[in-house]
Amino acid sequence: MTERNLAELFADQIIALKTTFAPMDRIYLINQIYRLVGEKNLTVTPDLQTPIDVAQALVQSAIQNDKITDSTSGQEILEAELTDFYTPRPAQVNHEFWNDYQISPERATAYFYDISRRNDYIKTAAIAKNISYDVPTEYGDLEITINLSKPEKDPKEIAKAKNMPKTNYPMDQLSMANEGYQGRSNFPARTNHRIIRLTLGGETWGFQYSPYAYFGEHCIFLSDIQRPMHIDTATFSNLFEIVRLLPHYFVGSNADLPIVGGSMLSHDHYQGGRHDFPMAKAPVKYPFTLPGFEDLQAGIVAWPMSVIRLAGKDVQRLIAASGHVLDVWRHYTDDSVSVRAEVDGQQHHTITPIVRKRADNFEIDLVLRDNQTSAQYPDGIFHPHQDVQHIKKENIGLIEVMGRAILPARLKSELHEVEKYVLNQANDMKAYHKAWADDLKQRHEFTADNVTAIVEQETGLVFKRVLEDAGVFKTDEAGQAAFKKFVEAL
Repeated sequence: MTERNLAELFADQIIALKTTFAPMDRIYLINQIYRLVGEKNLTVTPDLQTPIDVAQALVQSAIQNDKITDSTSGQEILEAELTDFYTPRPAQVNHEFWNDYQISPERATAYFYDISRRNDYIKTAAIAKNISYDVPTEYGDLEITINLSKPEKDPKEIAKAKNMPKTNYPMDQLSMANEGYQGRSNFPARTNHRIIRLTLGGETWGFQYSPYAYFGEHCIFLSDIQRPMHIDTATFSNLFEIVRLLPHYFVGSNADLPIVGGSMLSHDHYQGGRHDFPMAKAPVKYPFTLPGFEDLQAGIVAWPMSVIRLAGKDVQRLIAASGHVLDVWRHYTDDSVSVRAEVDGQQHHTITPIVRKRADNFEIDLVLRDNQTSAQYPDGIFHPHQDVQHIKKENIGLIEVMGRAILPARLKSELHEVEKYVLNQANDMKAYHKAWADDLKQRHEFTADNVTAIVEQETGLVFKRVLEDAGVFKTDEAGQAAFKKFVEAL
C-alpha cells in the first residue's frame, strides 16, 4: 500500500477534526491542497504530528515547487490559506460561540480560543520564544518580557512593499475587513482569522484574539466604525458591558492622546484577557470618599503611576463616577508638580481605564495621564526619561501601565553584551548602555554565575523607573500631597 503524501495526510487530518469537511470531500480537498502547493516534494516524515506541523511542511513543499517565493509574507499567506481549510466559517464560529455562551461565558471563550490556537492564528510557537520573568519591587512583582515573537522584517519584503500600489483596504489591522483577507507583503495574512460579533452601546463590535499575545487569552475588542480612540462615559459603559458579558476577563482602553496612548490611535478598540496584572494586585493605600458617590469605594492605589480605584456593585454609578473623575482631571492644573490640563489651547489630560470583576463587585482603575512635553523632556514630561530610554523608549500603553513590560527584541542580544562588559570581557555593547553598565559595576560584584540574574533584576528596576516617570503625581512626599490635593478637587 502506498504511503500517504503530505496532501493526503493533511486532508485526512482536516476530515478527522469534523469542523469543515466530511469524508466524501476527501478527493476535492486533496486537489485543493495540490492547487496551492503543487504535487511534488510531498514526503511525509515522522515528526509531523499536528495539522499545523503538516501545514508548515506543505509550505516548504510549495517553495520547492515554485508555487510561492521563499519570503516571510509568502509563507504566512499560504499557511493561513491551508489552516483555513479546517477553520469553521465565520457564521458557524459565531453560532457555536453564542450557543456555548448559554452554558457559560468561559465555555464560549474556551471554544473560540481553541480555534484561534489550533489554526495558528495565535502564534503559539512564536510567543513561546519571548523572554519572561518577574522582578520584586516595593510595588509588588513587576512582569518583564522581551518580545521576540514577531518575525523580523525581511529587507526584500520592505523594498517590495514600497513599490506596491497604495490601498486603503483593509483600512488598518483592526478593521472587520481583515476577516478572511489573504494578506500581502506589507499586510498580515488573515485568511484563517475569525471575529465574534457583539453589541456594545447599540453598535456592532468585534471580539478577537491577539496573534502575538502578550499575556493569557490576550484579546481585542474593535469597533465596526472607523473612528479614533476616545475616552468618555461611552467608553466606560462599553468596558463594563464587556466585563458583564465575560466576567472572567479584564478589559481596558489605551489613552486617546499621543505619547501616553497606544500604538494605534486611529481605530477605536480595547484590550482584555485572562491575566491578573501586578497593578490589579496592588492595594489601595489611601481610601477616600467621593462626594456624591458615597455608596462606592474609592482610593489611591499603591502604584508608581497615578491610579484611582473605584469599586461597587452598581455599574451605572461607577460609570457616572468615572465620568466625574475624567471631567475634573481634564480641566485640572497644578503648576507646582508640572501638571497642566491645557497649554496654548492643546488638551493634555486623559485617562487609561481598566475594568475587572472581583467577587460581587466591579472595579475600575483610572490611570491619570498627561502628555505634555518640555525643553528638558522633549519626548514627554510623563514618559520614560532619556536616562532609561536605552531600555524602553516607546509609549507606555495599557499593558505596561498595569505592570507588564513589553521590551524590544534588541535587548536580548544587547543585554548579553552588557553582561560581557560588566565581566570585563571583550564585548560589543551599545554606547547608550554604558552609563547604566558602569553604575552596575559600581554596585555589584559580578561573576559568571550571577551576572544574568543581576542584569535581569536591574532591567526590571529600570522598568520600575519607567513607570515612575510616567506617573503624573510622583510617589515622593510632594507628589503624594499633590495627588491628595487633586482628590479634594473631586
